[in-house]
Amino acid sequence: MDTYSLEGELTIFTAAQLKPELLNFLHSSTAPELNLSAVTECDTAGLQLLILLKREATLTGKSISFMMHSKAVIEVLELARLTSQFGDPIVLAHS
Repeated sequence: MDTYSLEGELTIFTAAQLKPELLNFLHSSTAPELNLSAVTECDTAGLQLLILLKREATLTGKSISFMMHSKAVIEVLELARLTSQFGDPIVLAHS
């Protein structure tokens, strides 16, 4: 498995810059994993990028795994009610 670790913001300010890099990672890897533990902020543009990666993986016959979701990523997934749609295990923090 190949792992790519995202760090910092996954927002409207970084999504366009990260898109080609992440798509290249997806296409060049046989079993891509995306470590989201160091994502400090995530907005809907970041969420759209994650959705794009899942869609591209499906279209190319691959499966990409998202792992180690940060609190910021979990919050945007919960807000959009997509927590279970991605198919990746998520450990939710206790209130």
